[in-house]
Amino acid sequence: MPPSVVVVAAIQAAPIYMNLERSLARALDLIAEAAKRRAQLVVFPESWLPGYPAWLDVCRDVAVWDNQQMKRLYAQLHENSVVVPGKVTEALGEAAKRHNLTLVIGVQERVADGAGRGTLYNSVLTFGPDGELLNCHRKLVPTFNERLIWGQGDGSSLRSVETPIGRIGSLICWEHWMPLVRQKLHIDGEDIHVALWPSVKEMHQIASRQYAFEGRCFVVAAGGIMRYSDLPREFEPISSIQADDNEFILNGGSAVIGPDGQYVAGPSFGSEVIILARINLARIREESMTLDVTGHFNRPDLFDFRFKGASDLDQTGQVEIMSQTGLEFASSQSAEALRSTGTESISPLAPEAAPSLRVVSLNRDAGRTGIRNSGFDSSDVQQIENKA
Repeated sequence: MPPSVVVVAAIQAAPIYMNLERSLARALDLIAEAAKRRAQLVVFPESWLPGYPAWLDVCRDVAVWDNQQMKRLYAQLHENSVVVPGKVTEALGEAAKRHNLTLVIGVQERVADGAGRGTLYNSVLTFGPDGELLNCHRKLVPTFNERLIWGQGDGSSLRSVETPIGRIGSLICWEHWMPLVRQKLHIDGEDIHVALWPSVKEMHQIASRQYAFEGRCFVVAAGGIMRYSDLPREFEPISSIQADDNEFILNGGSAVIGPDGQYVAGPSFGSEVIILARINLARIREESMTLDVTGHFNRPDLFDFRFKGASDLDQTGQVEIMSQTGLEFASSQSAEALRSTGTESISPLAPEAAPSLRVVSLNRDAGRTGIRNSGFDSSDVQQIENKA
């Protein structure tokens, strides 16, 4: 049985853009810093290794046929993407094991050789505290201009995984607007859902809060930080951009959200931070009294839910997860997520809860190679104000 109270951390910091080796080194430093704060779950934003391809949004003519500059950018991105499994995943797994924590991180994934070696995927990796890679989920449908660089994922990884701190699932960006995708993970019985975003702007905040409310689970929404100065200026389409180097392209917005859809910690915008929050899994059962979309607030006698990508569940490759005859299966999955823990809830409305909600600021050095100070002192800890 997982612990009642879990410490979660959302990393809101920039990688060393388009440099996999240095970004990995920074990721390992950030994981260690979160571990010092007793984090049991550490979450990085979408495509953090080696950085979200924001040039798709800010450069002109990115979709022009035979654009040589875009081809060069793609080639550099491909060179700095992650092979799964490989040396990078081995290092991340070792970090999770060393610090005895669960790790979820967004990466750009490539195939090392053979079929598909020219295709990139927007993926999220989940590691257990034993260092094992529990899941590699590829984003099912790249959003709009992302289709210029990413291929489609399949359904084999659309699942939550069991960890010592509960069942954890994750989705990437606009997958949160796909109702059937959400329902599949709700049926899995998530305790904690990880929502990875380039940045968690207003509509992404809405999607993250809606997911928590609908799924009656905690959501850790992780958003990235990126300035124009982070982009590789050696490429002409980027060097011609008229913008202040310190202006944000991605502005963070990371937050932790409770199963009632209300904020537990954050959101935080415009700075590099580690958002820490203590969450009480007992609240899932409390909030399930009014809503359970896989149980008492569902009509399986009227609607069927079919998932065709779960060959691990059914050898036919097509599973009827929710129907009048399949309700028992769905209910058993939901029940697993609604464990009674018997400890007090942490509420953002309760003044006594404030000490457990912390934002830890990260100092950025000029080279962006890590954290200026190896340790934290009192000036590094900022209190999150309770929201009325």
